[in-house]
Amino acid sequence: MSDVTTPTDRYAGSSIQKVSLLVGIVFLLVGIAGFVPGLTTGDLGGAGHGSMAMLLGLFQVSVLHNIVHLLFGVVGLLAAGYATGSRMYLVLGGVVYFVLWVYGLFTAGHSFGANFVPLNWADNWLHLVLSIGMVALGVVFPRERRRPVSAA
Repeated sequence: MSDVTTPTDRYAGSSIQKVSLLVGIVFLLVGIAGFVPGLTTGDLGGAGHGSMAMLLGLFQVSVLHNIVHLLFGVVGLLAAGYATGSRMYLVLGGVVYFVLWVYGLFTAGHSFGANFVPLNWADNWLHLVLSIGMVALGVVFPRERRRPVSAA
């Protein structure tokens, strides 16, 4: 048995893992909220610009959009088990949201087949904020250093 332990030996033991866990929980809650009547109004479609559902009266959602949020949340929870996985989740997730923002610049608010998620302008600008925030969190939060195990 080793006399050193790392916070990353525990689930969500380091600060970066805690951030990944928190971001994952937020995505899960948003995904669930997209299915809750009252939080989401209008006709919830399966996918595409035809879904007229609005989360909090602002963000256009669909069943596909909600499932993507749920999956993103599950990945965050799984990534919280490892410091490296947490950092990858945040940075790569931020890159994915940046690509989605660029995609939304051309499709948000339009009613053609390429807007399959669907996206409106509120979604699109939120994706830019998520992109910047996730990458920043993934880069800024440090890994914990090895610490000796205290004798009990």
